[in-house]
Amino acid sequence: MSILRWSPETFWRATPRELMAAWEGLHGGRRLEPALNGDLRRLMGAFPDEGSSHAI
Repeated sequence: MSILRWSPETFWRATPRELMAAWEGLHGGRRLEPALNGDLRRLMGAFPDEGSSHAI
């Protein structure tokens, strides 16, 4: 999202609705599909938190 030139503070204060509007604006109105449970598991496997014992 750096193309928006938002400061980190602006990015982290943005609401989900604002983030989706920015995404859609950058991608011609194409909606982003939500991540599914399997997607999250694959990401957690690929990028584990060190010492984390969180379960889904």
